[in-house]
Amino acid sequence: MKAFLVSDNHDSLVGMRLAGIEGVEVHDAEEADRAVREAMDMEELGILMITEKVASLIPEVVLDMREHGGLPLLVEIPDRHGTQRGPDFLTRYVREAIGVKIE
Repeated sequence: MKAFLVSDNHDSLVGMRLAGIEGVEVHDAEEADRAVREAMDMEELGILMITEKVASLIPEVVLDMREHGGLPLLVEIPDRHGTQRGPDFLTRYVREAIGVKIE
């Protein structure tokens, strides 16, 4: 199973390449959409990583992938500047997904 990164910045791409993970750098929504769709066509792709900024450029694609599940697993990662998510993002995600409030 392979992993692939779609990044909005060069530093994240280089860091993942040092770890043996290939990827592409994109700068707008059109490039991001194209890169994700091309990655989805890769054989043996098990994990598709995208930076949070890329995810914000293509929210419909991200939502569609999450709703349909299956492979590849979509993982949003922060870039070198840190996360854009709030401190309660995980509890909010669980609450929205299954309706359970975690204290």
